[in-house]
Amino acid sequence: MGDANPSVLVIDDDPEFRDSVARLLRTVGLPTRQFSSVPDFLNADPPEGPTCLVLDVRMPGRSGLELQRDLAAANRQVPIIFITAHADVPMTVQAMKGGAIEFLTKPFRDQDLLDAVGAGLARDRARREGDSALAALRDRFDTLSSREREVMLHVVAGRLNKQIANDIGIAESTVKVHRTHLMRKMKARSLPELSRMADTLSPRLRQPHNS
Repeated sequence: MGDANPSVLVIDDDPEFRDSVARLLRTVGLPTRQFSSVPDFLNADPPEGPTCLVLDVRMPGRSGLELQRDLAAANRQVPIIFITAHADVPMTVQAMKGGAIEFLTKPFRDQDLLDAVGAGLARDRARREGDSALAALRDRFDTLSSREREVMLHVVAGRLNKQIANDIGIAESTVKVHRTHLMRKMKARSLPELSRMADTLSPRLRQPHNS
């Protein structure tokens, strides 16, 4: 996923503006997809690689600000650069509070748009890499047996092998075996690293596990 090509999605009802943005972004090697309305965008398949939106605030039908709210409600985290010909302070505040990368008023400098697009793609790339790493961590955690998960909980709580054995009623040597296995399955090279993994997984770590 991290190797997929980035793309910029331009949503504006003005075809000349969309074309001008696409030409500008091609000069720095960035492909674009153009949409004339919010419904057109919502009906399209999402890109596979890092993405950001160049989004007009005011359009016929649903507005850019409404799309921003809809994406947030659906937990679709796409960096947004708002474009408008007529900005006002409340509109700008609403957009930025909603997490917009930038709010540009036409006419704007080409470099300002390029800088904003670069920041948006970098943010989305980092988010995607983080999501991928978390998914891989969860997959490793799901390979643990219920006993290994139980031992992991005690280990990251700072309990010694002897204490864990007493807590859950098994031999200390068995705790050591489980501990070795879970460290290998989680690909944790140290206790601090395992503890960081547990922090990332919580509260999933404490959910029942059938195995």
